[in-house]
Amino acid sequence: MERRTFFTGAFAVGAYTTPVTRWLAVPADPQAEHHGAHHVGRQDLDELWAAADDARRWDQKYGGGTWKSSSVVACLHERAVPLLHGTYTDAVGRQLFAVTAELARIAGWSALDMGHHDIAQRHFIQALRMARAGRNMDIGCHVLSTAALQTTLRGYPNDAVDMAQGAFERARHQAAPRVLAFARLVEARAHARLGDGRAAGAALASSEHLLEQAETSSDEPAWISYYTPARMAADAVEIHRDLGSPDAALRWNSRAAAMSPTDFTRSVGLRMTVLATTYLQKGDLDQALEHGQRALSALSHVQSARAGNYVTDVVRAMVPWRRDPRVRELSRRARNPHATTEA
Repeated sequence: MERRTFFTGAFAVGAYTTPVTRWLAVPADPQAEHHGAHHVGRQDLDELWAAADDARRWDQKYGGGTWKSSSVVACLHERAVPLLHGTYTDAVGRQLFAVTAELARIAGWSALDMGHHDIAQRHFIQALRMARAGRNMDIGCHVLSTAALQTTLRGYPNDAVDMAQGAFERARHQAAPRVLAFARLVEARAHARLGDGRAAGAALASSEHLLEQAETSSDEPAWISYYTPARMAADAVEIHRDLGSPDAALRWNSRAAAMSPTDFTRSVGLRMTVLATTYLQKGDLDQALEHGQRALSALSHVQSARAGNYVTDVVRAMVPWRRDPRVRELSRRARNPHATTEA
């Protein structure tokens, strides 16, 4: 019953210790078969996977604060959780636990995006438990990597390195290359927050190599298809920005292909904020202002506390130029990002 119960509690990095240890030690339950009140079949699974795909696309476009992104929580609790108490075979049960894990991960990511880190953590912990129940190494690795990214964003990069490395090492002989590549990317981001350029570079190179393997792999999960070489390059810009290496960051940016502002609105806006702060490291205010304004235009369509934090970082980095009228105008727009949507 533990794997059918959703946990409560406040965010604390130490709360990840027990679930992560259990995943690393015993990443799979021996049996998923269950006998309950109602039959669970393939149609139920297809509906849940469709809901997960829909929520993931909506989150990418508009952020975690929209009604569509929030609806994944309702699907999780009103549809998926009751099915966990139904009747299903071992094979169906493993798929049911796997899709429930993915729904919980998406719910956690949406909560993280809105700054609700305690709620996000609870979802990630349950998602990891569901992955264990489903014996799904790919999803478990992805969930733990996402939790490590949250841990980095919360200011605990040392713990995040351990979590990302654990995710990779536990899954390295079973998970798909693209899933493993994402774990390495998260590790690189944590190393960058620690200022360890050598370790960040090694993890990033490993991620790139795994992505090359993924191009010829025939067994890549559809839900990780977003992590491409272009996406890795975009993240590498932020990694080198965090390391204080703007020239390297801009070289990586030349490899980051343009992303559709329609399909990846939030990602495009975040990328512009990172480029703005990168140009500020070089002392190039004109380029920083251009990218900052583009970020505000894109993010005016997004509901995301995380995006707001990235914009705040740009404004803070412009403090040395605060007397410039263009900086004052950008700061004004940043305080009221939804007041205008002009390009």
